[in-house]
Amino acid sequence: MSKLQQAFNERNNKINKIEKIKELKTPMSIYNRLNSISSSGLEYLKEEDSSFFLKCFGAFLKKDGKFMLRVRIPAGQLNIEQATKIGELSKVYGEDYIDITTRQQIELRYIKLENLYTVIKELEEVGISTFQTGVDNFRNIVTSSFDGLGDLNIIKTKPFIDELQSIFLKEEEWIGTLPRKFNTAMLGIPMNDCNIYGHDCCFILAQKDDDIGFNLYLGGRVGVQASDTGLFIKQNEVKAVFNAVIHLFKEYGFRDNRNKNRLHFLLEAVGMDAFVDAIKTQSGLLFESSGKILATEEFMLDESGVLDLGQGTSAVHISIPSGIFTGESLIEVANIAAQADGEIRLSVEQSLYIITGTEKVTTIKESLLFNIYQRYHNTYFNHQIACAGTATCAFGVIENKPDAIEMANFLQKEVPIPGGKVRMYWSACPKGCGIHGVADIGFEGCITKDSTGEKVDGVHIFLGGKATREAKEARVLYKSVPLKEAKFKVKKLMELYKAKRENGESFESFDSRVLSSLSIEEIVEMLDK
Repeated sequence: MSKLQQAFNERNNKINKIEKIKELKTPMSIYNRLNSISSSGLEYLKEEDSSFFLKCFGAFLKKDGKFMLRVRIPAGQLNIEQATKIGELSKVYGEDYIDITTRQQIELRYIKLENLYTVIKELEEVGISTFQTGVDNFRNIVTSSFDGLGDLNIIKTKPFIDELQSIFLKEEEWIGTLPRKFNTAMLGIPMNDCNIYGHDCCFILAQKDDDIGFNLYLGGRVGVQASDTGLFIKQNEVKAVFNAVIHLFKEYGFRDNRNKNRLHFLLEAVGMDAFVDAIKTQSGLLFESSGKILATEEFMLDESGVLDLGQGTSAVHISIPSGIFTGESLIEVANIAAQADGEIRLSVEQSLYIITGTEKVTTIKESLLFNIYQRYHNTYFNHQIACAGTATCAFGVIENKPDAIEMANFLQKEVPIPGGKVRMYWSACPKGCGIHGVADIGFEGCITKDSTGEKVDGVHIFLGGKATREAKEARVLYKSVPLKEAKFKVKKLMELYKAKRENGESFESFDSRVLSSLSIEEIVEMLDK
């Protein structure tokens, strides 16, 4: 522990302004007054309440004077009642607008202050919460959309997620008290469809001798993949290990520069070996060394939009461009899932699946909603991510969601690739909320100049991120390309992929086979001919 204490002492002589705000009051003191605050009006809302304390409960005041509200969906799993309730609240209080996020959550928007308490309480009535979905808290724990289903199931992680969530959720000692946000993911199937290496704390399906458990990776964040701790975690050790990691982060994490306060920076300062020793001391456990990672398969969605999971279970994919959805449509999804005796699973790629018995798939495919959303079911929408952009985010540089949708429509018309898989992820600014760094083709919003010298919206284009069989950050392909030109450069890249791909391979596999051996200069030369 001495190394951790030394690093803490060196970095915490001066705390940041958010840490000073935390000293003013407790988040729960604001939550307990939320009903009266909602009745008082924005003029009675103190600056620290909107800048920090309300965000502990998922409520973000936007420039239009209304709130965005994050809804925690553990493991991305929604039952019919919950989905219906969210849809109804969106219609009544949120202008019928919904965003599906990369943490398998839902964001409601345009909520007025006077309705904030009502919406939060009605969500609680169906067993879902907005607690601790912003600022210095534990964010939604993610897993595969197919967790516990069919032939893929090896370890069902939802019970573990519920157990880990019970440690911190609504517990006052943990609400808003971390040095920075903390992201966790667990993967219990052999297919990585949840960006498993991109989180602060990652439990990755692994085998050690005859034991099936998890390898522990720590320290992921935007632009950085998590690192192997060298530990194999048995299933009965998961809770104790998680408890140890979060207590160490809370006690020794840095509270000075908020840009460098994630777990990654503590690990960087003390070294992984010292932190692992601290985990052992904190937990009182002895661990075996890392096992063999089993998450080596790649998910490929065919053109039918239906994935046969085996054991009589199927997943029907509903592609949702850039995660933009409506309350009315979510209610319709819930009704169709109910008719098919199904449930709803959200995806980190901002879409959703209806999980049902294979014999019920026809019921879904014959529905009006499935026919409507089949129109969007193309190669470029199936695996698309786009963060909020300028419409609703103060940090956004470009509109982003509309830009992503426009490019997908253009590419589908110009270079259709039946059965292809291309992950295109868009971030509207360098913060990287669209996780563009692990995309096959990533886009980061910027302002650049066109051929006339006029300032226009543009993107930096990234190539070759890995997020299925392995973890790897993408390379910069082009810097500062006007959006009007970007789609033509990507079109040439898609033409190259279409011409050279083998046996219906994904772009990620194609990149590993063909493009990874080439320098960026060689690839650019090929594309610019």
